[in-house]
Amino acid sequence: MSPSSNGSEVDLSGRAALVTGGTRGIGRAIAARLRAAGAQVLVCGRSAPTDLPEGVAFHAADVRDPAQAAGLVDEAVRLFGRLDLAVNNAGGSPVAPAATASPNLATAVVRLNLLAPFFVAQAANAVMRGQDGGGHIINIGSVSALRPAPGTAVYAAAKAGLGVLTQALAAEWAPAVRVNCLTAGLVRTEETAEHYGDEHALDAVAATVPLGRMATPDDIAGACLLLCSPLAAYVTGANLLVDGGGQHPAWVSAAAR
Repeated sequence: MSPSSNGSEVDLSGRAALVTGGTRGIGRAIAARLRAAGAQVLVCGRSAPTDLPEGVAFHAADVRDPAQAAGLVDEAVRLFGRLDLAVNNAGGSPVAPAATASPNLATAVVRLNLLAPFFVAQAANAVMRGQDGGGHIINIGSVSALRPAPGTAVYAAAKAGLGVLTQALAAEWAPAVRVNCLTAGLVRTEETAEHYGDEHALDAVAATVPLGRMATPDDIAGACLLLCSPLAAYVTGANLLVDGGGQHPAWVSAAAR
């Protein structure tokens, strides 16, 4: 694909986007990549960040609240006059054994990782289907939905639900609105050490990935840009797995001993 007039691989000039949880980590990288491609971009978080990529706007919102999720979409339309792309990136979970995880924790994890994307998607769909060109919703998933995730069982279940939700919304809202899931593998962000440990532990985890490293936030942002490109115009209800080849099967290591 040839670079566009703005120097990016994809030209999103004239498009308007919002990215939930776009103030750090994967969300920030996605917002920066979309902005570099020419899109107008609004990000949200529960509190204002100290800095943002140049030209990216911010709106405080807790997308677990359906009224605030709708307000975020309204703000994007107020700022840009339309909304072409909504990226449901906000998510996550603390590590908690399933045997002792509290009901409040389990409920909060489901609200953030499954219900919040639905609330944002509902509001975005209402805008997108009434405008020329429709729109595109991307849900950021996790490989935790595809394999056992000890310590984050409810998070894994919520992300699995997000994949099925993506397919259902894609079927209901076509052809005006495309809905896809981008499932991220192991990504190194500011919070990675909380889950995996020190540098030695992170190197050991990275060695399990066939490509030999954990993903960077920009790896995920690049895949997001691919889904936004004209080359993906016929892609909806899909789950793009971006995991560096997954992880080497445990039996391979066991057999080599």
